[in-house]
Amino acid sequence: MRLMNSGVRRATDDDAEGLSALVADALLTSRLSAWLVSDPIERPRVVRRYAQLVVAQGLAQGMVDTTDDLAGVAVWYSRLVPPPPSAAWMYDLHRMLGVHAARFGLLHAYVDAVHPYTAHHYLAHLAVTPGRRQTGVGAALLARHHRLLDAEQLPSYAEVSTDRPREGLLAGLGYEPRSPILLQPGGPALWRMWRQPVRPGQPDEAGGDGLPRRVRVQRTAMPFRGAVRLAAAPRSP
Repeated sequence: MRLMNSGVRRATDDDAEGLSALVADALLTSRLSAWLVSDPIERPRVVRRYAQLVVAQGLAQGMVDTTDDLAGVAVWYSRLVPPPPSAAWMYDLHRMLGVHAARFGLLHAYVDAVHPYTAHHYLAHLAVTPGRRQTGVGAALLARHHRLLDAEQLPSYAEVSTDRPREGLLAGLGYEPRSPILLQPGGPALWRMWRQPVRPGQPDEAGGDGLPRRVRVQRTAMPFRGAVRLAAAPRSP
């Protein structure tokens, strides 16, 4: 694979508009967007507003990496300890998305409920310009952050909507699939992906990720038992 030439750097507020468009375009091409917004006419507008919100959130509270030409974006969050529930996130969803906020809120609530409970960094969003997906942009974006995680011996976690979790960019970079979140009614599976930090002189090791068991998402049911509970309010992404 030919690696991209543009440098990877930390994004700033000046990049927000371009990166929001990148996140929205990536989400609109996924099956997840149809589950989030069933109306195909309303879908582009709602998804673009959501993308503006998650990029703004990432810039304010996370770590956002991009390239000099804005060909890709990766939004990371440090999860050294579980973040407290945030009513502000639900307020922002309703403010930005109106009647469509409920399905987005459901997604975030259930994703939060099965998040790993061990210290890690969370890759919340990854998007690459379609014409640049074969030039190594995504791999370069993640390699920068992976080097930091390996130095600190911290794992990383992501979710992907795919039928082949052992293929694709994340799998090629050492992420192993764990049990999926099954979005219902009629939604796609979100595969939980876990990457152990690389130890010098040692192969990658799987396991010990603290991931709760497989979860089937219902709109009206709470399928969790034991130690796993749905938070009173969803945390930010």
